[in-house]
Amino acid sequence: MDPVTQGVLGATLPQSTAKTRTLLGATVIGGLAGMAPDLDVLIRSSTDPLLFLEFHRQFTHSLLFIPIGGAVCGLLLHWLLGRRLQLSRLQSVAFATLGYATHALLDACTTYGTQLLWPLSDQRFAWNTVSIIDPLFTLPLLLLIIAGVIARKPRYARIGMVWALCYLSLGALQRERAEAQGQLLAESRGHMPIRLEAKPTFANLWLWKLVYETDTHFFVDAVRVTTQATLYEGDRVPKLDIKRDFPWLLEDSQQARDIARFYWFSNGYVAVDDAQRLVDVRYSMVPNEIKPLWGIALNPAAGPTAHVRYFVERETGPRARATFWAMLTGKHPPATQQNTQP
Repeated sequence: MDPVTQGVLGATLPQSTAKTRTLLGATVIGGLAGMAPDLDVLIRSSTDPLLFLEFHRQFTHSLLFIPIGGAVCGLLLHWLLGRRLQLSRLQSVAFATLGYATHALLDACTTYGTQLLWPLSDQRFAWNTVSIIDPLFTLPLLLLIIAGVIARKPRYARIGMVWALCYLSLGALQRERAEAQGQLLAESRGHMPIRLEAKPTFANLWLWKLVYETDTHFFVDAVRVTTQATLYEGDRVPKLDIKRDFPWLLEDSQQARDIARFYWFSNGYVAVDDAQRLVDVRYSMVPNEIKPLWGIALNPAAGPTAHVRYFVERETGPRARATFWAMLTGKHPPATQQNTQP
């Protein structure tokens, strides 16, 4: 999630356990510790463009690292702020640990993928229940912790925790409804998906991106799930086949190893776009299109030790914004059913 939401939820849990005297300290220490795991974004390399993909949401987001991260944050924040907020060292560590503990679990509710079990496993958990930015989730929590500080009562934060759990549960229900529609759509095309996922689009729980995989292709569609479901059929793209798409690539080259790293990061949802770049088909601004937000570009002329180039493209022009808004509000007409079998 975004840093504001992480800080707000990080403040909510310790505030809900605090006494009147320690309520402000719990809020401040918990909020700062709730944002701390994302300091892993500073792990970068000027020569290896994919290093940050491996370390973001890795050890700092592991459930096993929570006691360590909480203790480090608590001791540092106690020295900086806790003493001034009339907290003991133990209280600072306890509130920081509670705040820190909320971070990875909330990140796992998004679509990006979080290594909750590192170093036991490098599996990226993505429960796809909430957008990475969602004001409908964040603003009520923010208002409730502010009310708790003003009134000096932890019950507002407890209401906030109930709100967070209910909202994320609603997201899980909406995801299941969206995936059911995706399964029906795939069956109407004569497909038996190898896997199918529904992902929330930006800042809402009713417009979802559908991605499913067949033996040869990825299919990308969208569905608006309210009292009824509206499908927006979209694009398809062949799955990555390295020998077919990049016959010149040496198996022991750095670019080949970088493809494997990007493939892991993208959970195998990798294809080649019109520009001969490898893209993560899970993400796009318009949910039923394959217009990537990020990917990697290879260079046939590069030497065996050269890395790929990582790129980011976020199309937010008038057409993309208008199409997204029309789908979000139900004003975009659904596409006519077509036979899209490969």
